[in-house]
Amino acid sequence: MAYRVLVWGLGAMGSGVARNLSQKEGLRLVGAVEKDPQKIGRDLGEYLGGEKTGRQIYSDVEKAVSETRPDIVVIATNSFVEEVLTKIETVARHHVDILTIAEEMAFPFFSHPEESEVLENIAWRYGVSILGTGINPGFVLDLLIIAMTGACLKVDRIEARRINDLSPFGRTVMRTQGVGTSPEEFKKGIETGEIVGHIGFQQSIAMIGNALGWDIDRIEESREPIISKTERRTSVAHVLPGMVAGCRHIGRGYCGDKLMIELIHPQQILPEKEGVDTGDYIDIFGEPDIHLSIKPEIPGGKGTIALATNMIPAVIEAGPGLLEMSELSIPRCLLNEIKEI
Repeated sequence: MAYRVLVWGLGAMGSGVARNLSQKEGLRLVGAVEKDPQKIGRDLGEYLGGEKTGRQIYSDVEKAVSETRPDIVVIATNSFVEEVLTKIETVARHHVDILTIAEEMAFPFFSHPEESEVLENIAWRYGVSILGTGINPGFVLDLLIIAMTGACLKVDRIEARRINDLSPFGRTVMRTQGVGTSPEEFKKGIETGEIVGHIGFQQSIAMIGNALGWDIDRIEESREPIISKTERRTSVAHVLPGMVAGCRHIGRGYCGDKLMIELIHPQQILPEKEGVDTGDYIDIFGEPDIHLSIKPEIPGGKGTIALATNMIPAVIEAGPGLLEMSELSIPRCLLNEIKEI
């Protein structure tokens, strides 16, 4: 019997997840929840560009869960723990599992210990599994690194870089990266917290450290604007020369005074406009040294959509608790349904 899935949020990522899981063998898209009045009440299949399915886009999540009876809800609305905690509890009260692409939920135990305890209690109270995942954090700069250390006799330190294209993402990501701002607005946004750069360095560094048994006691971050020399335009962002096209963000994890993990993440829209090649690079220094180069980058949008879909069975089949990627079975692509022509 197929697992029943409700998607909460039909932005760029949520719509992509909905389209992808509707093609998967063993999964059934039963509806969606949205706050945009132009989407509410529409047929979900038709909204996603296909035929009418009779599956509805709801405004009220309580009604959606009651009427569609999902096994799991995929929350694709926000990036921060504080923003999704209440939503997670709302779903959990119906004894329904939760998967979210909120970046801070990938490993909230270090950055949000109190909220993590609350979420753990919610999971056990209602007997549900809760997982945060995505391409990064959730895979490239944490789970993939952890897996690669399995071929090492010892690990002394880790350095990894992800040079990626922000273009597929929606307005929320653009806003948190400062895309389209002036350098002065970027600086002010960093100071006020409106611009945060990459969301997830604390989660990735803490996840790696936890998996390797390192006592990461300090994480430092730096953020600098990437100033465009050319005009760049996506469906949700327009950048003129002299404006900010993205953010160069670095995270460093220390054990005492020793730098153990350094993650470097310059991300911007349309990097090819200025001859920047994307890629994912992992360097593990130990015995032996291991160096991985993936060119171009694993696409962020498609990768997040894939992980949010492919991890659904693992979450449903896991026991109750606040989960993280390194304690579940490794991600693998789910089969597409074979359609008759």
